[in-house]
Amino acid sequence: MNEIIKITKSAEEYLSKLIQDKNETDLSIRIFIADPGTPKAETCLAYCKPDEAMPDDMILNLDLITVNLEKRSIPFLKDAEVNFDNDTFGGQLTIKAPNARLPNISADSPVEDRINYVIYNEINPMLDSHGGEVSLVEFNNKNEAVLQFGGGCQGCGMVDVTLKDGIEKTLIEQIPEVKAVKDLTDHSIDDNAYYK
Repeated sequence: MNEIIKITKSAEEYLSKLIQDKNETDLSIRIFIADPGTPKAETCLAYCKPDEAMPDDMILNLDLITVNLEKRSIPFLKDAEVNFDNDTFGGQLTIKAPNARLPNISADSPVEDRINYVIYNEINPMLDSHGGEVSLVEFNNKNEAVLQFGGGCQGCGMVDVTLKDGIEKTLIEQIPEVKAVKDLTDHSIDDNAYYK
């Protein structure tokens, strides 16, 4: 058994049956974490056709199924367990990934993960006092971090100052790849604004 993720025999049998029911050739299961290392992290399990697999996926060949682990998610899948409990309602598949939300960032981590780390650990705690928050929408090919403001930041007249003086400065200082920060949010909606 590999040391990253534990897939119990019952889970393997259950997933194998799901794959057989799909009646497609070479179908595997792909496990990845959306928004890894952030409070919003979600562990996801999906069918994976051969053309959906990534070249750097880690492949686990179990007795009944093949599992693709997304490379970016591997540090966050450490100690994870996929299990299937039979019960009177037909059973339930559970995925426990205790490290999915832990900030597990290194200099080699993707830029998006490093930006999210700074947002969740430094920027959002500051914005929280105004009931606001910010999230990364994308890191584009112009090396701009495109952010979306929510909560009390949305519609706030001070948001440009916050963006330029606080957030942009912090991100550029800590993540050399970031050249600028853009705001995707439409601040004409000011229902929740802290400063109107």
